[in-house]
Amino acid sequence: MGGRTKKLFGTDGIRGRANHFPMSPDIVVRVGQALGYLLRQQKADDSQVKVLIGKDTRLSGYMIEMALASGLNSAGVNVQLVGPLPTPGIGFLARNMRADAGIIISASHNPYVDNGIKIFGGDGFKISRTMEEEIEDLVLNREDLQELMPPSEQVGRSRRIEDSAGRYVVYAKDSFPMDKDLTGMRIVLDTANGASYKVAHSVFEELGAEVIHLGNKPNGTNINDKCGALHPESTAEEVVKYRADIGICLDGDADRVILVDEKGKIVNGDHILAICGIHLKELGKLDKNTVVCTKMSNFGLFRFFEENGIKVEQTDVGDKYVVQRMREGNYVLGGEQSGHIIFLEHSTTGDGIVAALNVLAVLLTKEKKLSELRNLFQDTPQVMKNIKVKEKLPLENLATYKKELEFVESELGTDGRVIVRYSGTEPLVRVLVEGPNAEKIEAHAELLSSTLSKELS
Repeated sequence: MGGRTKKLFGTDGIRGRANHFPMSPDIVVRVGQALGYLLRQQKADDSQVKVLIGKDTRLSGYMIEMALASGLNSAGVNVQLVGPLPTPGIGFLARNMRADAGIIISASHNPYVDNGIKIFGGDGFKISRTMEEEIEDLVLNREDLQELMPPSEQVGRSRRIEDSAGRYVVYAKDSFPMDKDLTGMRIVLDTANGASYKVAHSVFEELGAEVIHLGNKPNGTNINDKCGALHPESTAEEVVKYRADIGICLDGDADRVILVDEKGKIVNGDHILAICGIHLKELGKLDKNTVVCTKMSNFGLFRFFEENGIKVEQTDVGDKYVVQRMREGNYVLGGEQSGHIIFLEHSTTGDGIVAALNVLAVLLTKEKKLSELRNLFQDTPQVMKNIKVKEKLPLENLATYKKELEFVESELGTDGRVIVRYSGTEPLVRVLVEGPNAEKIEAHAELLSSTLSKELS
């Protein structure tokens, strides 16, 4: 393939610009063939391998879906196409339907021109890094991949299934207490013109809520476009306008959620973790009194948990790393500031709808408004800058940046911190500066950002 220096998988599956490497049809066909071959190798008998494929609403989803299904069929795998469905729905259905794997075609929060592939095993969890490397090696380095395919008589078939949305709605509702409902509650729901536009409103309406639905007219190009979890401002305006009790903003594949309180204030993932973490502890259901967060979570959250006797496990950025640590430690709650919230008893990955339902359950139990619970802790001032890059050069090799970083860290001392990292899903370097003085950290973040922009762009 001439691609030994290239890689397929980032921090969350395969992702890139549609119709370009690695999201070009020829590569996607080979991904399907490689996955199918490995799944067949794992079978102890000759029983048929079955894989589910779902997608979000991107225009390129049709192209990727057909290429991926063709590759899997070529490997002798039967494919079931479920259409638009949230990412966590694929994890659930892979288990529920006893499939060997589930795949979601989505680039999550990225613009519509991008697309991606996330792969779940038959247990509903994302596949291991080892399996990712095996797929990568077969796709990029195996010239004779076609020779590993079965004979013509053993190719697989594809068919569409129609009841997947209903199954997911029931599954999501099961995460909400049976003795409660949402009667009398008004919700503004923004589904980002994405994968949950068909199912999310059904979940909340069937529980009795009045739903004002935004971002529910996908056209293939408007996913995440000035809507959803990335742009909760329009939802905040509608919450105030309609005097709603809460706003719920999902992203393109609905694995993350940002909430809006009844006053129009944004409630991010850190505050959702605080609300749910302290509630689970009060109920005696927070196993080992521990919550798993990433290192990007706010200092204020860490202090709040420490003051309330809750331990924090920190991981690298990415909900797959949060889930991994949760499984290793048998923890029940984890998540990210960006809105990936995992309730491991209910879901195998971040699920925006399930997270929103859990917060609603807390509001009903405590008989409080979201604005009251939003103020459980105060955020330490934090500034995040995203800088586009042409090439992800090793940061430790950038002399001017290193000098500026040393200066900023010395200025912050023990009262703040700096985290600089490349995005695992986009051509970006992210700069986070946190400290007690908002003006100073803004200046520090701008200094580092301008330096990195010059050295990398």
